[in-house]
Amino acid sequence: MEAAADEGKAGNGHAEGPAAAERGGGGGLRGCRGFLRRNALVLLTVSGVVAGVALGAAVRGAALRPAQVAYLAFPGELLLRMLRMVILPLVVCSLVSGAASLDTRSLGRLGGIALAYFLGTTLLASGLAVALGFIVRPGAGASALNAPGLGLTAPVPSSKETVDSFLDLVRNLFPANLVAAAFRTYVTEYKMLLRNTTSGNVTWEKIPVGTETEGMNILGLVLFALVLGVALKKLGQEGEDLIRFFNSFNEATMVLVSWIMWYVPIGIMFLVGSKIVEMEDIVLLVTSLGKYIFASILGHFIHGGIILPLIYFASTRQNPYRFLLGLITPFATAFATCSSSATLPSMIKCIEENNGVDKRISRFILPIGATVNMDGAAIFQCMAAVFIAQLNNVDLNPGQIFTILVTATASSVGAAGIPAGGVLTIAIILEAIGLPTNDLSLILAVDWIVDRTTTVVNVEGDALGAGILNYLNEKEKKEKEQELKEVNVEAVANSKSEGETSPLVTHKNQVSNTTSTADPESKESVL
Repeated sequence: MEAAADEGKAGNGHAEGPAAAERGGGGGLRGCRGFLRRNALVLLTVSGVVAGVALGAAVRGAALRPAQVAYLAFPGELLLRMLRMVILPLVVCSLVSGAASLDTRSLGRLGGIALAYFLGTTLLASGLAVALGFIVRPGAGASALNAPGLGLTAPVPSSKETVDSFLDLVRNLFPANLVAAAFRTYVTEYKMLLRNTTSGNVTWEKIPVGTETEGMNILGLVLFALVLGVALKKLGQEGEDLIRFFNSFNEATMVLVSWIMWYVPIGIMFLVGSKIVEMEDIVLLVTSLGKYIFASILGHFIHGGIILPLIYFASTRQNPYRFLLGLITPFATAFATCSSSATLPSMIKCIEENNGVDKRISRFILPIGATVNMDGAAIFQCMAAVFIAQLNNVDLNPGQIFTILVTATASSVGAAGIPAGGVLTIAIILEAIGLPTNDLSLILAVDWIVDRTTTVVNVEGDALGAGILNYLNEKEKKEKEQELKEVNVEAVANSKSEGETSPLVTHKNQVSNTTSTADPESKESVL
């Protein structure tokens, strides 16, 4: 019997080997499936970019007509329309609920830190771009370039006075009509008026005239939503119902965003493919403006890959690249759409789910960052200003360099979060330093290339800023909890010491103790 039992055990041992191996293989397969399930959207988005490049390269030789190119871009156009559809409710509701969920002290503290971070990183980006412009010298020897030779047909933005540009920025902060601010922006244009002087001479005078153009006034909506959230917080109990409404509206919008995100890979594929097909002569463009493209992308790589992660590490002592790894989908969306505003929904979703950032922080900071924090745009604008100055053989003096830094930092705040939004603000910088704006057509020629890395750096700066603020907020919360624990410990110790010094309390405790100790004995004796 014992021998048979031993043989059975041995047989079971031999049988358990393959079973254990199968279990191990099954565990590895389950782990692989879990990884694919968790990162399905990221893998599909990256595959969409690669497939878009392959699609554009394959279809490029078919010589499609403009109408056919528009049909090819139609799925990508649907993606842009869906993302822009949720921008307005997302920005307004998230800022109202975020401002209402924070107390006034925290709101002021976080707002001050965010403002200092945004201004500091934008100034660093502007300085980096000017330094790289003088080192690489992208405009040296490029004076023979002309727009018709590169097949450019895009109109050059009209020049505008620097003072009027900043006045428009302030005017847009206070929209006269909130409903109109959802789809129109105030812009100053000029009307030429003929005047006869007393001496008989005829002069033309340029008079500023206020008009409204198509485009969401995101600055005015952001300021209104912040103030409304603070006002609802001040109302107390009376404002709770409206705060709950905005919270519910915000959560419902995020559900819509999660559905839209599954269409992103398809839309990105057709966006990238149609953009490659649209370009007439990529080789000529890259060889002619290659130094400018290289200098701009190098600036974006240094700022986004080194400077911003260093700032995050210095503030949090955490690995910035692990933080950025959870944001691949928003970065791919930014690369394909060239729009910070269109990337905002996916950024909010991923930074909360993948990186664990507090909803109050992300939904308060990210909409503001998508509006006022434009590190990539500052690099793009400063590099373009230095490029055009070198193109016209103009040596920039220290005063002009300082003007470029300040104007680029300030004008990037008002840059529209849309494709080619930064090109319009380059005209402001060129006017401020006295350079001609007719060379902006060269910038427009390569904007579709440089604008992609520009948008990625813009949204990366917003995300890392939200991560820094979340870390500081958590740190302050832990310090407060530690202080409360210490206070509670001291209170307990004081109550014990009072009990020991009071003979009355001691007597009662002793009586209760004796009775409590006597009860078990009495129960045991009865049993």
